[in-house]
Amino acid sequence: MPLVLATVATQSSIVVLAPLLVEIGRDLEASVSAVGHARAVLAGVAVAVSLSIGHLIDRVGVRPLILAGAGLGLAGAGATAAAPSLPLFFAAHAITGAGVACLLSAGFAGVAATFSEEDGAWAMGYVVGAQSLAWIVGNPLIGLLADAGGWRLSYVVPASACAVALIAGLTLPRSRPSGAPLGGPREGLLAVMREPSARRWAIAELVAYSAWTAELTYAGAFYVQNYGVDETIVGSLLAVGSVVFLISSLSTERLVSRLPRRPVLVASALGMGVMLVPVLNLSPSVGFTLGLFCVLALFAGVRSTGSSALGLLQLPERPGSMMGARTASAQLGYLIGAVVGGVVLALAGFGALGFVLFAGMAVSAGLLARVSDPQAAAPRA
Repeated sequence: MPLVLATVATQSSIVVLAPLLVEIGRDLEASVSAVGHARAVLAGVAVAVSLSIGHLIDRVGVRPLILAGAGLGLAGAGATAAAPSLPLFFAAHAITGAGVACLLSAGFAGVAATFSEEDGAWAMGYVVGAQSLAWIVGNPLIGLLADAGGWRLSYVVPASACAVALIAGLTLPRSRPSGAPLGGPREGLLAVMREPSARRWAIAELVAYSAWTAELTYAGAFYVQNYGVDETIVGSLLAVGSVVFLISSLSTERLVSRLPRRPVLVASALGMGVMLVPVLNLSPSVGFTLGLFCVLALFAGVRSTGSSALGLLQLPERPGSMMGARTASAQLGYLIGAVVGGVVLALAGFGALGFVLFAGMAVSAGLLARVSDPQAAAPRA
């Protein structure tokens, strides 16, 4: 539960900005695009911190990092809500970004520290899938609070999530990892980059998160532009996809216990790519697009959960370093996906974006096919 709550707090800290952009810009006398740069600040700091945080997790364990991350996230939410100007608003997001790096890396690395290899895939499903609760439950609450008392009140949602994660983190054992590797933070990152399979896995995650983020970032605009639906309906449509993602994540362990994991991950990555083409090229009805998006979310849940579990097996003695690399790949992917997606949309439209994202997922699938799976040769029950 502390690991699950850590990832929920992370995602709550990230998604809170999206529905509030217009109101924040109006209050701080800034454009929507300028306010949106806060997301880039958060992601940039998260990437920078996660590059060194993995080694620290390997040395001291997940408990201190969950406590530190939750504290930083709570402080960042409070500072954001109190920010009187855009520069201080950005500074508050830098605090939140550091918290995101700690919480996300420790939440995933904690699976290896807490569970056996046999139970790791099951636990990873909950840790990955729980992030969707921020979309399913958090976004509606954010909207209600914004309507009731303004955008500043909405930051009660990520603050509460971080506070609960902080309390839950106190229940974790204080034990330190046995045989923690020596060396500095750079050594932890270099260990990931030196191992060919681990390096391919990290790049595959970066490419996949770039493509998935580009879809999520502009999915709402696709619904509005092609069907003329309002933002409230768009939020509900995206929440439906998040429910499918959650169910898919929780079901991944049963799937990979019956089928070879690596082919399943390659197929799910390719499945995401294949679905991205019609999702962004065909628009006969809202129901049609929603159905395709749910299939896409199903593949995404399997790929995300299964790939995270596979990443922990690359350097089992360095789970923190591997999950720090995952956090860096995901956050950098958020940046790249949003920027590249925006450029492609401006130059060629949604249809071309679908084919570009298909190419990205195909590259990710090709890299995953070359990632070693130490459990592949193990006998199955």
